[in-house]
Amino acid sequence: MSASLARHGRALWLAMILLTLGGIAGALSLPVSLFPQIDYPRVVVSIDAGERDPAQMEAEVTRPMEIALRGIQGVTRLRSTTSRGSAEIQLNFAWGENMPQALLATQGALATIQPDLPSGTRYTAWRADPTVFPVYGIALTSRSLDQEALRQLAELKVRPALTGINGVSAVDILGGAPRTFEVEVDPSKLSTLGLGPGDVATALAKANVVRGAGKVEDRHRLYLVLVENRLAGAADIAATPLRAGGDGNSGLATVGSVATVRPSITPNYSLVTSNGQNAVLLNVRQTFSGDTVQVVKLVSERMKSLGLPPSVTITPFYDQSELVTGAANAVRDAILLGAVLAGLVLFVFLRSFRLMAITAAVLPAVLSGTCLVLYALGMHFDMMTLGGMAAAVGLIIDDAVVMLEHMMRRMQEGAAKDPPALLVAAAEMGKPLLGSTGATIVVFLPLAFISGVTGGFFKALAITIVAALGISLIYARFLIPLIAAYWLRDRDAEAAESAGGLFGRIIAAYDRAAHRAFARPKLLVFAVLIVLGTAGILSYRHVPSGFMPHMDEGGFILDYKAQSGAALSDTNRLLNQVEAIIQATPEVASYSRRTGFQLGGGLTEADEGDLFIRLKGGSRRSIDEVMADIRRKIEARVPGIEIETAQLMEDLIGDLTAVPQPIEIKLFADDPAALAKAAKQVGGALASVQGVVEIVDGLRVAGDAIAVRVDAGAALQQGLDTDALASQLESLVGGTSATQVRIGEQLIDVRVRGPGSLRERADALAQLPITAPDGHIVRVSQIAKVSILAGQKQHTREDLAPFIDVTARLEGRDLGSAMKDIRKTVTKLSLPPSIRVEYGGIYAQQQKSFRDLAMVFAAALLLSTLLLTILYERLSWTFAALTTVLLSAACVMCGLWITGIELDISALMGLTMVVGMVSELIVFFFAEIDRDRPVELAVLLEAGRKRLRPILMSALIAIFTLSPLALGFSRGAGLQRPLATAIIFGLTAAVPLVLIFLPALVAILPKGSARIGRHRA
Repeated sequence: MSASLARHGRALWLAMILLTLGGIAGALSLPVSLFPQIDYPRVVVSIDAGERDPAQMEAEVTRPMEIALRGIQGVTRLRSTTSRGSAEIQLNFAWGENMPQALLATQGALATIQPDLPSGTRYTAWRADPTVFPVYGIALTSRSLDQEALRQLAELKVRPALTGINGVSAVDILGGAPRTFEVEVDPSKLSTLGLGPGDVATALAKANVVRGAGKVEDRHRLYLVLVENRLAGAADIAATPLRAGGDGNSGLATVGSVATVRPSITPNYSLVTSNGQNAVLLNVRQTFSGDTVQVVKLVSERMKSLGLPPSVTITPFYDQSELVTGAANAVRDAILLGAVLAGLVLFVFLRSFRLMAITAAVLPAVLSGTCLVLYALGMHFDMMTLGGMAAAVGLIIDDAVVMLEHMMRRMQEGAAKDPPALLVAAAEMGKPLLGSTGATIVVFLPLAFISGVTGGFFKALAITIVAALGISLIYARFLIPLIAAYWLRDRDAEAAESAGGLFGRIIAAYDRAAHRAFARPKLLVFAVLIVLGTAGILSYRHVPSGFMPHMDEGGFILDYKAQSGAALSDTNRLLNQVEAIIQATPEVASYSRRTGFQLGGGLTEADEGDLFIRLKGGSRRSIDEVMADIRRKIEARVPGIEIETAQLMEDLIGDLTAVPQPIEIKLFADDPAALAKAAKQVGGALASVQGVVEIVDGLRVAGDAIAVRVDAGAALQQGLDTDALASQLESLVGGTSATQVRIGEQLIDVRVRGPGSLRERADALAQLPITAPDGHIVRVSQIAKVSILAGQKQHTREDLAPFIDVTARLEGRDLGSAMKDIRKTVTKLSLPPSIRVEYGGIYAQQQKSFRDLAMVFAAALLLSTLLLTILYERLSWTFAALTTVLLSAACVMCGLWITGIELDISALMGLTMVVGMVSELIVFFFAEIDRDRPVELAVLLEAGRKRLRPILMSALIAIFTLSPLALGFSRGAGLQRPLATAIIFGLTAAVPLVLIFLPALVAILPKGSARIGRHRA
């Protein structure tokens, strides 16, 4: 093998160079995004059926659609929210489902039921994935232009320019209102002519016609015959003729003689502001495979070159690329700093610049090859793949160090003096190196069988690490020996000897500790088992638990809800006070506000919305402190408004998986009154649980209504019926879209509507004039009774069953302990047997992820056990190794408890990686023992002395390379911090466990006991 390696050295060199160059090209082409590409198994259907009562809307629209959608193959859960004339249905599928096909199936089911739905019902079905949220948000404000003018700029100039950018899927415009021509009819003039608002709308629709009547061929030309009477503006609308009365002999009038025609805007019950000014917001969404950093860069450059009016101010209110870049820079810095620290470890132990140079050359080459694998698999640079690279740096250097240290030791022993002998020495490490790499790789195999956010996130990390380790193994086994064999000199071995002073003291300390421990190995083993086992169990019971790691995103969402049914002006008055608090917060850089909208879409009433608050960079309070401070001030100074705060990515993942709140208590019952009472009880009880804030009892009220109850007999006497009254009221109050006028490339609605004075007070509706078929006027009060219906509630259902979800968030407390107290509190309420209680929210996702990762951890232990048994065929060694790994895991729990870091999915992944990394150290230890000889304590001690330096170097290198991530200096390092911390504590404990505890345990097990003899270093 060594001779063959030498013969093919040039080919191996060329392959390494090509792999590195290909990796560099792949790295430059890889898109950059925040999170891995995951097919979230959710489809959302948004429904608009005009103005309807929630109960009527549920019966006529929502429930029939739910029944049709529930029959789609693969649907696991269906949830709906029904409001006044609008509804939203969320369909959850199993993870791994073909989501494009699921969307088509959803659209097919909706098309099938469309004929059975009320006329005018419109719906939109879309996949819930990260592309529905913007990656870049821009606010347009101006001191001289109003919102409508800004919206025109956004629609006609900005959106066309931005949608042409590669990677941009859509640009959503919020703020202002579309232009319209308002035809404000005078009811008294209409009644004089025997007309109603509907007659005006009909006349406008018939007058504004452009229709093809066929084609004519004449004198070698082909003509299109067009019949047209195109309305071009307000003057044309006013000049449109009307026939007075209902017979053909009546006279003519014009629209202008019975109505005022003027340019206006569509009725709008929403507000959008930015930094206290009325604004138009542009939400830039990227394609599923887009490059976030590149998209934001190109959009920013395009905005600068548009030539907008000087009075228009462009303010970015959200920039996801900042978080992406921050995370990428954090990982880059961790890799560089870790590599430097690893180099220092190499120098301290081996004192050879040549060895440092070899390692320094191999690291970027392996990472480049890893990038090529990512590119070939269609993956991105994101927080998980970059985190995988950072975690792999120590393992890559470790492979190189183990090989180089072994070759150096053979040079020091005089067993290898020339290249062939050095290649033979390198071949001795082939099997241990393969076993150690396999021990790390096998722990990632079970990840292929888990789903959900955890599976999606950590599969990307696992693929990255496995690719890096595979390439590192090839380099360490074949290329590093070639380089070292022909480049290392005797003086390198002499330099390593010069490090003997420090290393000699380490060896002496190890000898003293080992002799004391091995003097009474049984006592040592049982003492360590009891102490670390007890500490691990105690730590596990007390360590806080969560779901996703906490990370400072540099901005957060503040959702708000004013009093149900409140007028837009009243809601705006309250929000002005909220904005004053935000403006007075020194950490706030900018903010944007939506009322009647939400940043990520969704069912929203006019009394609710959200703000996105962007914080300054640099030194400041943590984002959690800023959120808590703003929340407390709003609660104290602005009564009458409910708020919830969350970072955007946390909110995004929650929305895409379940609900964004950590705590969700779902109450099911058939009796609405009992359900509402139980929800109030649960919401009130949650207030007593420490750390639970932003409690919402789920009793959402869409608003109030004015009921016009028609007396059918009185209406019939006037020649009217309920439908005729409803049609005329709709025209006078809400307005009717009669036709559209084309101006340039825009189609402008023409809306026929009653005078604004008729809509100023609710009691004025009773005096509205209604035109009977014979032309006489009837007041609404003559044929109907007008009354106020207070508090029309939204209806929520899950899997066709009525339910209410009580939600809350946490402040200063972990999710696991809070949910224990919440469960106890809800149980003490003794709710009626008819009320069924379930727990959802982020907590449900946490529980699923913990079960999945527990399976992964157990499978990793079993696979490591199998690998060690295959390598050494000694069950006692396997048992001893498994015990050592479990004690290292116990130390991980202690470390998390000491540092106060939550046990979340990142920490659990780190715990699983500890299994592989500790198994790797154990493989190297056992590789030094001759299995054909009796395994005595002296033999074990000698193996420990020989393996002390590589094991210590491997652990230190891994610890140093992960330290920058564990310390979390950058705001983008938060996702990997628990993982890095878990590995650091596991490896710190593994060094003494592998070198002292493991030999003692092997010694007292069957076929391994012996007495320690005199041994001198």
